[in-house]
Amino acid sequence: MLASGRVEAVCVSGSDLLPLPDKRPNRSGIDKKPVAGRVAVHPLGLDGDVQVNKKHHGGEGQAVYAYAQEDADWWAVELGRDLPPGRFGENLRTTGLDLRDAVLGDRWRIGTALFEVTAWRTPCANFARFWGIPDLVKRFAAHGATGAYLRVLETGELGAGDAVEVVSRPDHGITVETAFRIVMTEKARLPELAPALPHLPLKDQPKLAAKIERRLAAQT
Repeated sequence: MLASGRVEAVCVSGSDLLPLPDKRPNRSGIDKKPVAGRVAVHPLGLDGDVQVNKKHHGGEGQAVYAYAQEDADWWAVELGRDLPPGRFGENLRTTGLDLRDAVLGDRWRIGTALFEVTAWRTPCANFARFWGIPDLVKRFAAHGATGAYLRVLETGELGAGDAVEVVSRPDHGITVETAFRIVMTEKARLPELAPALPHLPLKDQPKLAAKIERRLAAQT
């Protein structure tokens, strides 16, 4: 039987966009807040959510972002601060699922919607600004609990308290954390990611495929 968990909170940015003086774009949707009731799931995200920088966030392969309560608890102790749902810029705060071990291509049924795990979250400077911790990007990357991006396979609706049911899992076994570490620091292992390529965001597949080809060529 595959794993299951629960949605602790559903979060959207709405109109509460974080201002970014002297930046382009000069706003960010990272500041998300929990919402009550059922939330509609659209092909490109949750109803009411705003994704400003579409180059790095959003799109079909990054429609929804999930972060685990268990990982948030680790950071709360590490930093000595409260980290309520939405503080990681996540849409879904989950519990009961180890998102570090989520496999690229896992399919999750939540409410009446169906999702596919597509990618890790690469920490960015806006995240560090949001928390007011200059070295957060480095620390977040070193810890490796990135959360998981999801694509929407079937629209529907969901809400806090819904079960997260892993309904299928590819047999390649490449987890979110493994892929993140390979891409960030263990580039000699890039060819290992080839089986997971079809599950990644469409915009990222050609670039990673090219990197894999170059690495294979260098090894021959």
